[in-house]
Amino acid sequence: MSGPSMFAPRDFVRTASGSADGGRRPHRVLRGAGLTLVFVTVLATGAVTESWGGVTQGDASPVSPRPPRPGEDGPPRDGGEGGAHDAEELVSRSGDRWSAAYTAREYEGVRRALDGEYVGVGITVRSSSADRIEVARVQPGSPADEAGIRAGDRLLGVDGTGTAGRPVTDVVALLRGGRSAAGSPPGSEVVLGLERDGRTWKERLRRARLAVETVTVSPLGGDVTRIRVDSFTKGSGDRVRRAADRLPPDEGILLDLRGNPGGLVAEAADAASAFLDGGLVATYGDGEVRHALHADPGGNTGSPLVVLVDGGTMSAAELLTGALQDRGRAVVVGTRTFGKGTVQVPLEQPDGSVAEVTVGEYATPSGRTVEEEGITPDLEVRPGENALEEARTVLSGLGTRS
Repeated sequence: MSGPSMFAPRDFVRTASGSADGGRRPHRVLRGAGLTLVFVTVLATGAVTESWGGVTQGDASPVSPRPPRPGEDGPPRDGGEGGAHDAEELVSRSGDRWSAAYTAREYEGVRRALDGEYVGVGITVRSSSADRIEVARVQPGSPADEAGIRAGDRLLGVDGTGTAGRPVTDVVALLRGGRSAAGSPPGSEVVLGLERDGRTWKERLRRARLAVETVTVSPLGGDVTRIRVDSFTKGSGDRVRRAADRLPPDEGILLDLRGNPGGLVAEAADAASAFLDGGLVATYGDGEVRHALHADPGGNTGSPLVVLVDGGTMSAAELLTGALQDRGRAVVVGTRTFGKGTVQVPLEQPDGSVAEVTVGEYATPSGRTVEEEGITPDLEVRPGENALEEARTVLSGLGTRS
């Protein structure tokens, strides 16, 4: 991919009509469901191991591995067989730091990620002490689960390539089986080197097409429930709403958006509908042309609500946070969010490649833009403080027994 690194978040619009080329229409605007905020990988290795602390990434994460670095082998960089592709040329002319170019195959991987699908073995990995890579989570029913791999196992290698000292994002690329967003196909084999309690062994697994579980609900005791949203894929908003609807009216809710890189903004608006009774969620556009996103009526407006954020809260997650904060529905706790609020239009090129070109910014209900500024929490958690405990303290002041 050309343009900015795949490690940078980009927001883009999928529209049913319209042009971003001043009236000429040589490119087809991709059709889809409204405003979209694209997934990202972790910005840099340091962000995984230092700045964001507990952030984990793995082949179960709906993200794309980094593009090949200069001099590395990689997949063809055009819409089909090789050479520069049309999207690359358009992006290089734009001079826009947020523009990006995808081959047709790469964009197919992005599309599947937004649909909540990925091809992998079902593990999420994280960097631990001493530059070790370990399994953070195993997806139930996945090839890794069926092979008996467990959280806490050390991942020594992938297809003979050692993982020690490697960025987590590089390990993700190895697990996916390719440097492009599409990765390797279902049924392809991968050999993992593993260690548990001093015993080392190898597992030969076949990658499968798996669904991403982006919303998890867990009771924390004391009339508090945490709803964690890892990203906004297809159906995430509905799952948040169903979770909120099931709770007693006096149950305190921690909406955990830490490390959430964004996703489909329609799903973020649906998630806002879980806690609002209609009304404005955000506006987006450029200049005099603005479009509005509204919440559906009938959300849970009675439960005390705290939103947890950090520097890894981006794009659609920032939009949702800003809406709940501006509408006075939630107290925001954590650290300042990433600050990504520009909007791109994905244009399909004649060769099938896809270029994202910036067309404007989105704003919160009060008119705030988050580009570069991010969202400032109502209660900022200082280094060394436990954000979760701070959030529970705030909830106790809002009327729960936490």
